Amino acid sequence: MASVNLKTPLTFLKGVGEQRAAALLKELELETCFDLLHFFPLRYVDRTDFKTIAQVKQLTLSVAELRDVQMKGALRNMKVIGAKKGRRLVAELYDGSGTMELVWFNGINWLQKSLKPDTQYIVFGKPSIFNGVVNMMHPEMDPATTSEFQLGGKIQPIYSGTEKLKAKGMNSKMISRFVQSLFDQLTPYDLPENIPADIVEKYRLIGRFDAYKQIHFPDSDQHMQHAVRRLKFEELFIDQVKLLRVKQFRHSSSMGFIFKELDRYFNVFYNAYMPFELTGAQKRVLKEIRKDVLSGRQMNRLLQGDVGSGKTVVALLTMLMALDSGFQSALMAPTEILAQQHYAGISELVRELPIRVALLTGSIKGKQRKEILTGVADGSIHILIGTHALIEETVQFQNVGCVVIDEQHRFGVEQRAKLWNKNSIAPHILVMTATPIPRTLSMAYYGDLDVSIIDELPPGRKPITTVHRKENERLRVFGFLKEQIAEGRQVFIIYPLIEESEKLDLKNLMQGAEVIDREFPKPAYQVSILHGRMKPADKDFEMQRFLKKQTQIMISTTVIEVGVNVPNATVMVIENAERFGLAQLHQLRGRVGRGAHQSYCILMTDNKLNADARTRIQTLVQTNDGFKIAEVDMQLRGPGEIEGTRQSGAPQFAIANIVTDEAILKEARVTAEALLDADPSLGLPAHAALKKYLSEQTWKIKQWGKVS
Repeated sequence: MASVNLKTPLTFLKGVGEQRAAALLKELELETCFDLLHFFPLRYVDRTDFKTIAQVKQLTLSVAELRDVQMKGALRNMKVIGAKKGRRLVAELYDGSGTMELVWFNGINWLQKSLKPDTQYIVFGKPSIFNGVVNMMHPEMDPATTSEFQLGGKIQPIYSGTEKLKAKGMNSKMISRFVQSLFDQLTPYDLPENIPADIVEKYRLIGRFDAYKQIHFPDSDQHMQHAVRRLKFEELFIDQVKLLRVKQFRHSSSMGFIFKELDRYFNVFYNAYMPFELTGAQKRVLKEIRKDVLSGRQMNRLLQGDVGSGKTVVALLTMLMALDSGFQSALMAPTEILAQQHYAGISELVRELPIRVALLTGSIKGKQRKEILTGVADGSIHILIGTHALIEETVQFQNVGCVVIDEQHRFGVEQRAKLWNKNSIAPHILVMTATPIPRTLSMAYYGDLDVSIIDELPPGRKPITTVHRKENERLRVFGFLKEQIAEGRQVFIIYPLIEESEKLDLKNLMQGAEVIDREFPKPAYQVSILHGRMKPADKDFEMQRFLKKQTQIMISTTVIEVGVNVPNATVMVIENAERFGLAQLHQLRGRVGRGAHQSYCILMTDNKLNADARTRIQTLVQTNDGFKIAEVDMQLRGPGEIEGTRQSGAPQFAIANIVTDEAILKEARVTAEALLDADPSLGLPAHAALKKYLSEQTWKIKQWGKVS
């Protein structure tokens, strides 16, 4: 048996020691042998390929992207030049085809002792150009007598590092030696198979120990590809099994309130006071929710719906199901504006019914707050709508049976969990998002939830016309705004900053307001201003003026991004649109198009755009489909940057990438579902190794550099 195992601290790995282990922990968060094993190479180089100095110079001067190259030649004319910070070691490499200057700024004393003039060396590094001359800084140097094996075999891994590690001599090559030292002491016993044999055979996966060996020290490019596929499948498969087991456990063991009755509130509202016909998608989602609340299990459902698809009325009908069975409900929103919007909208919808709805936010204090807390505690308040204030300990429900979280990604996991604990039995949970989540993200990050999607807009909604306009077209845009206002419509103008920033050359709200005042003078035009630094009462005052059509133009920051509903507003102008993410642009656009009139979104940008910004703008112009937009957003930014994943308890993958590995993720999901359907408890002998592995997993895999 090996003398180290995967939990062994790197201090005890041969060749590392305390000082190097401390540096690896500080710079790369590598603490154990397990961490080192999962510190996968960024890329690989073929160390059997040699170039002449003449070839390297020609390549360097002719190609845009410089790559690592390998040369062999004699070292000569080695000397130290400069002083203090400008001190450097310079040498000349000669191979018969020409000469090249080699330069080192760090480790000079050690290099002077170890490098021998007039000796043949194998030189490896990335060439650079200084004052039109090709040179190489900080190359790796090995005596020409060094064997191929010592250079890492035919294909050598390249690991990411930091300047501080390199200054201590801990470059990619040294990390490779540490990994080799680890494999010298590991056996297949330390990396037993964790995927059932029939699955390994079905997908033609290589063995687990071989996969780790080949990803660090591949015998060939084909061996490396097999290793990558095996480890990606393993990571995604294990993750899906864990998510599905959580879902399975909740379905089988979590008690939930049963909302059996549908009479006094739900049926009366649905039949007599529903202001519009529900879409087919809304009806389908309500059936899914109804099935949940009759099952005797706690509902834990994610409701996805694009901007304006009607999630709020579905949430209200769910809360009416709870009220019919004698339970209170809570709805938590991320901002006061959105909470007030929900309160106003829901109060209006149920105004003819004996239902008491209350609003609780941080700005509600004194006697009014005390009355609300009393009403919640004695059960006389049926629906409580609010912000983070709902999770305070002073908020005690008599019997809360349903909790709705709107824009759930705005809340941390712990914040959301505090609402669950407001009753002895956990209430039913409905989390909603207007940020569409790509299917792969939904599988990977929300695989333990039941997911409902409203993929249909209410009838009568006209698609928003989106156009791209540049600075030189601004007067034309102002003319269009005046036409819309003359027809009785209202306008949003959004800026990314409140005040001028020296670092970012952006239009800011205050400057914008001055321009608008000049172009749209009083008394013919009235303007509201809204931003995050205003007091809640002032925000509400400005919002109410706009809602009552007392102002025609609302100048705002992204504080109005979510939830604000002004049916008469038909134009959304977004300044410096290239500075916003796709999801945010889509959310902002969704503030218009809520009435019967044709609506427009105008994306204002500088004349010059980079490739990503151009893609974002073109995507918004071409489609109103939030799910298509989310797919493009994920491809541009990667899954870890998509709004909502950071606080969702999302897994951090070591090698898999759910954008590029969608096919493998689907295979892993289908395979995990089939396995757990056949053997929910993993009790079959064929699944013993998987069950053991899951029970022993007590640490998380960190997200290192990805191979692909």
